[in-house]
Amino acid sequence: MGLSRRSLLAAGGALGAVAAGAPGAAAAERGHGHGRVRTGFDRLADGGYALLAGERVGVVTNPTGVTRDARHVVDVMHADERVDLVAVFGPEHGFRGTAQAGGSEGRYDDPATGLPVYDTYLKSGRPLADVFTASGVDTVVFDIQDAGARFYTYIWTLYDCMAAAALAGKRFVVLDRPNPVTGRAALGPVLDRAFATFVGREPIAQAHGMTVAELARLFNGEFLTAPVALETVRMTGWRRGDFFDATGLPWVPPSPNMPTPETALVYSGTCLFEGTNLSEGRGTTRPFELLGAEGVDRRWAEAANALGLPGVRLREAYFAPTFSKFQGRTVGGVQLHVDDRESFDPVRTGIGLLVTARGSWPGFAWRADQWIDKLTGSARVRTMIDAGADTDEVVGAWQADLAAFRTVRREYLLYR
Repeated sequence: MGLSRRSLLAAGGALGAVAAGAPGAAAAERGHGHGRVRTGFDRLADGGYALLAGERVGVVTNPTGVTRDARHVVDVMHADERVDLVAVFGPEHGFRGTAQAGGSEGRYDDPATGLPVYDTYLKSGRPLADVFTASGVDTVVFDIQDAGARFYTYIWTLYDCMAAAALAGKRFVVLDRPNPVTGRAALGPVLDRAFATFVGREPIAQAHGMTVAELARLFNGEFLTAPVALETVRMTGWRRGDFFDATGLPWVPPSPNMPTPETALVYSGTCLFEGTNLSEGRGTTRPFELLGAEGVDRRWAEAANALGLPGVRLREAYFAPTFSKFQGRTVGGVQLHVDDRESFDPVRTGIGLLVTARGSWPGFAWRADQWIDKLTGSARVRTMIDAGADTDEVVGAWQADLAAFRTVRREYLLYR
């Protein structure tokens, strides 16, 4: 995989001291956290924002940066005289989340707070470092809800912002939030650096099984040429086996096509259909749970169910997307119904659906730009499926790389 071994630079150093005496924190640390998870921001606030004292602060965030009573952290910090909040940095979809996939909100002043909002989308390296310098911040804070998949771009906004903060000489603080689909295991192929893009900068698994603070530690310790001065503020009350509905936290869609935690559950597998000529369900009320194309019939659902994929049933479905592929046209396909999320493997399911779609529908094709290779992290999945490999053969081909990643990943985990 080409992973290096380097010691961390200040990774998670201030974590244990933040809000250590907060009411309920000790109980949550003992694992009685179902419905009582306190996020990194909660603990930062519990500690009186001591970690940010004397610093001019900028926050990388979006609509998911909320407190457990659904107030936005930017609004909360802006109103608190203990925090010198001077800037906001918006990722893909924007700070307020108004842009669709592949878009951002640009540079503007936030009407609610008057704070300048800078656009980070598709910026990296020196240009992004210059944004941090121009903003006048001393410390960059990251607080965004992830969805658990390598190709969900917020984790690469995290990566790019860490690298740029190091270039600009800024301190970097990550406020942790739950992985909504648990952190039990890493699944799927590991990216080959030759296929690195904004949907995968570095060799991690397709479903990484980590929180954003854990990923920040991994990025700093393994991938960044110049590590950033990093501090992480961990959660209390969250365990690796917790799904999002166990946290007691409000779900805010982290992007327009991630409306529910159930979407996140399937996303790391079914997003692969972005790399095909089939609809991945954008433009429906069930994106990534509905898949299909014109001319697809019940044979696909029958073939997929015959695989015996654990934890999921495939229903023959028909739908008409309101935008994106097949806009306004009725298509046939499948709907995923996850009936046992403990045994459900989203990546294996995504591969099984690709294999059976290709075998049951003569019109199947990969996108001409070979986007599937960017999503899976190499040409291997595409070429194996084209050569007639079955689901087990494709899944088996990445197991050695995945085992190596899991070994490295283990060093950076913060929770049991």
